Amino acid sequence: MSKSSGSLTLKKIVILFCYFSKGLFYYSRIIALKVVDRITIKITKPPIIKSIDETIDYIYKNRSSVSRYGDGEFDIMMGFNILFQKYSRLLAVRLKRIIKSNYSNHIVCLPDVFQDLNQYEYYAKMFWRSKMALFRLRWYYMINKKKIYYDTHVTRIYFHYQNREKSEQRFRAIKKIWNKKNIVFVEGSQSRLGLGNDLFKNAISIERIIAPPENAFEKYDQILNEVLKIDKSKLILIALGPTATVLAYDLARAGYQAIDIGHIDIEYEWYLMKATDKVPIKYKYVNEAKNGKYVNRTNDPKYLNQILVKIK
Repeated sequence: MSKSSGSLTLKKIVILFCYFSKGLFYYSRIIALKVVDRITIKITKPPIIKSIDETIDYIYKNRSSVSRYGDGEFDIMMGFNILFQKYSRLLAVRLKRIIKSNYSNHIVCLPDVFQDLNQYEYYAKMFWRSKMALFRLRWYYMINKKKIYYDTHVTRIYFHYQNREKSEQRFRAIKKIWNKKNIVFVEGSQSRLGLGNDLFKNAISIERIIAPPENAFEKYDQILNEVLKIDKSKLILIALGPTATVLAYDLARAGYQAIDIGHIDIEYEWYLMKATDKVPIKYKYVNEAKNGKYVNRTNDPKYLNQILVKIK
């Protein structure tokens, strides 16, 4: 009895020691990476990134197309799968080329996270601090340090900031981009941009091309061909993950104004709610919210009548 009890105690001690050692190694590694990253910041030059307000103003005044890079696009370039897009070698190659591209009617956006992170709320700050500690040098290798970039967070102008007082002003400014324009959304089947809110109310008309919500790049040629049927006078707004980054570039080269609009609609919903947590939105897919992936069908006739084509 005592021998069995003693063996069990010893086993527990060994297990606890293993867990402790593993945890200690993990946190030691994180601390070491953060120390190295702080040194890296001091000895390397960060990319040039214009502010959110400068980004909105530039898009509006220059009728510019926009490709945006976030952590997901960098993950794909490094060979990783992400939540709604599995790794594709062709997608990675396209992203690596576009990030260094330089055309007058097209801008590339990066997250403004390479220097001071104090503008962000706690969880966003911790997220980007960890990303930088792990991947800063690899990201730097992919970026053209001589190029002027704009801010990826132009479509995330509410939730991630400590000071949200500028959100209203920025939403007003960004709405000017599609004011009195005919717009076409290229979106996942459960994105439903503008459904249930007034974000795009000032547009003349809205049409939609519905693409797969996951692994959309597998249908890239079909998506591109459908958009190329649209008149070039119409503004193309794309919410389709890394596929949007590539599509906005190709459409710009074809003479369209195409903007990777990302999470702007969800951000606007949270802004209207004055949300302090990432909460689900009825009838819309919200991958960052608990239970946000479970989306009800909608029979809204106005929304359904806007759909030009569904790509499955």
